[in-house]
Amino acid sequence: MDWPISDIIYWVAVIFIVYTIVSVIGVILLENRNPLNSISWIIILIMLPVAGLILYFFLGQNFRRKKIISKRSIKRIAIEALMDTKYDDIGLPDETQKIIRLLSNNSKSPLYEITQIKLYDNGRDTFEAMLADIREAKNHIHIEFYIIENDVIGNALRELLIQKAQEGVRIRVIYDYLGGLKLNKKFLHSMTKVGIYIQPFLPAHPSIGFSKINYRNHRKLVIIDGKIGYTGGINVASRYLEGNQLGLWRDTQVRLEGPVVYGMQNAFLIDWYFVDNKPITDQKYYPEIAKKDTGKYGQVVTSGPDTDWENIMQGIVTMINDAKKYIYIHTPYFLPTESICMALETAALCGIDVRLMLPEKSDTKLVAQASHSYLEHLMEAGVRVFFYQHNFLHSKAIVVDDMISTIGTANMDIRSYEQNFELNVFLYDQRTATQLTKLFKKDLRMCREIHLNSWKKRKKSKKMVESLARLFSPIL
Repeated sequence: MDWPISDIIYWVAVIFIVYTIVSVIGVILLENRNPLNSISWIIILIMLPVAGLILYFFLGQNFRRKKIISKRSIKRIAIEALMDTKYDDIGLPDETQKIIRLLSNNSKSPLYEITQIKLYDNGRDTFEAMLADIREAKNHIHIEFYIIENDVIGNALRELLIQKAQEGVRIRVIYDYLGGLKLNKKFLHSMTKVGIYIQPFLPAHPSIGFSKINYRNHRKLVIIDGKIGYTGGINVASRYLEGNQLGLWRDTQVRLEGPVVYGMQNAFLIDWYFVDNKPITDQKYYPEIAKKDTGKYGQVVTSGPDTDWENIMQGIVTMINDAKKYIYIHTPYFLPTESICMALETAALCGIDVRLMLPEKSDTKLVAQASHSYLEHLMEAGVRVFFYQHNFLHSKAIVVDDMISTIGTANMDIRSYEQNFELNVFLYDQRTATQLTKLFKKDLRMCREIHLNSWKKRKKSKKMVESLARLFSPIL
């Protein structure tokens, strides 16, 4: 008997979907993920086969395991001046040895000397300093941001870069494709026509594919003449100067000078190779910098789908585990991995002063609700939780024991640790740690502390919403 063509198409589609689901489940099992993560995806694929396949295609693939985003064959050409130095020979305390070895091994991050460290805790001071340094550039300017807005500060940067390009300074700019969607062709063309090189990171386009759309470049870097480097949480946007519906955005940025800028330069040029497919190995991008024996040292650590390990997360867990007195944390988004939660709870139970500062209001309601679901258990262990009020806390900074600190782009969430391309600097300098501690305590004046007893009395309906939101933590 002849089957109608519609029935044939239906059964071919069913067989194809079943075969695809079975194949995907096989891939998930062979990746040896966290069992709960694997089970969650398997349930989604079985219960919602078509929607589940679409979600997995965009959000579920483990590119770190698959190496689909390669480690980029370009050699790390930075001058690794201190790679072979014994850390105890340069006067660093024993407490820093473990984390330095970790970051040297997991991310091949050399230990660099720093000749100058300058912290900024607001956008106005940051942009004033950054634009002033760019204005003095003589050879090259390298810029990498998740977001560059077409607003007052974005256009001030654009106009200055055009001026510097006309003076003969070589300029390269990387922006994240999704973060830069508001950049119109006129904005970009005004720069490219004067010789500025601009590239989007992982554009969503049929010729490239959409499966990597979940993996975004969240790094923020400004490098001037290979001698000055900026990084931190700030994007190029006027919300840091004028505020928005959440108020003025509070962030932390660091300006570095010295050989540590080699590490920042190296990170940028590897990303440039990825977006432009042209290796840049000219020694002029690593100018000779005299050592000054300042006693300040740092490591520039990148993490993302292109790295073998969750480098930044491992560094932060080690910082927490090695703390003796206190741990102060700024983060705008708190969707921690199990290892982060365990480290914080264990530290608090050991009697260490663990303080976590989050924004009272969030720019992403679902993320805030999911974040709240983690707080009760942390407070039961003795972690003190503070909500930053009136303005929006966007800072990503951690300081431990007046000794070690980290500033960068990674939020304390699963996306930053496992999915985004991120960059943090780990700083071994008591003065910087002391400054960050003072800034943290200054911010406490803008906070209200959350107390366990009152937090437990939240409505059950609110707790249920928070718990449901938490289920989406891996993709938020």
